[in-house]
Amino acid sequence: MAFDSDEEDGDEPEVGLNERMCIVSRKTMAPEDVIRFVRGPDGAVVPDLRRRLPGRGAHVALSRAAVDQAMRRKLFARAFRAEVTGPADLGVLVDRLLAKSALGALGMARKAGQLVTGAAKVDAAIRSGQALLLVQAREAAPDGIRKMDAARHVAAASGHAMVIPALRLLDADELGLALGGGNVIHAAILAGDAGSAAAKRMQALANYRGEAPGSDPGDARNGREGTATETGNEIGAPTERRSRQDEGRGIDPAQEAEA
Repeated sequence: MAFDSDEEDGDEPEVGLNERMCIVSRKTMAPEDVIRFVRGPDGAVVPDLRRRLPGRGAHVALSRAAVDQAMRRKLFARAFRAEVTGPADLGVLVDRLLAKSALGALGMARKAGQLVTGAAKVDAAIRSGQALLLVQAREAAPDGIRKMDAARHVAAASGHAMVIPALRLLDADELGLALGGGNVIHAAILAGDAGSAAAKRMQALANYRGEAPGSDPGDARNGREGTATETGNEIGAPTERRSRQDEGRGIDPAQEAEA
């Protein structure tokens, strides 16, 4: 299956080796901040999340809005200098692929012993300073969220680290399937190669969905609220934020205590 054989990234000669230009904003960005696309043999736009497919690459900022705009403005055809076809739901497809990648990385971290689940184990990992990132299901009850928030602040006050980020991007069913079944509401990603990879994949998904606030980490200390997650732009640079979608949602607190 052959892809467009033009020299890779030949449409961006002015961009440095370690930077890529977004075809929407025309801004140069680090490779991890963009999504690479190639033109398939049938003319279809193909996401290349691992940046391994051959051929000319077109890069779009790691944002659903940017991908949708690239399709709407027919910018892929300009970048590839050729006619291209859909898919019309490219933004949805990329979201699905990023979520699958994140879930797979969570599973690998668990197998490597660099991810724990269950409220008690997660609480202990956070308080001991071992956790890089707190992952919670969208169904997490407010009481469980508050308890984990308390653990995050205790760890920071103890000098282990800054307040670790917390993301609520996935459903309990999705987390359960990725992590060996069961009712998974809370998980903590721990330090290590597999853990770091999982944290980066989760952060990429958050950025793509626009659920990683870009405000200053000082917001955590100032107590200002955001709208979607409790994280900064980078793992290790968190802000204190609570999702409004979590208000009024949740599962039975007794059930969550075991998850």
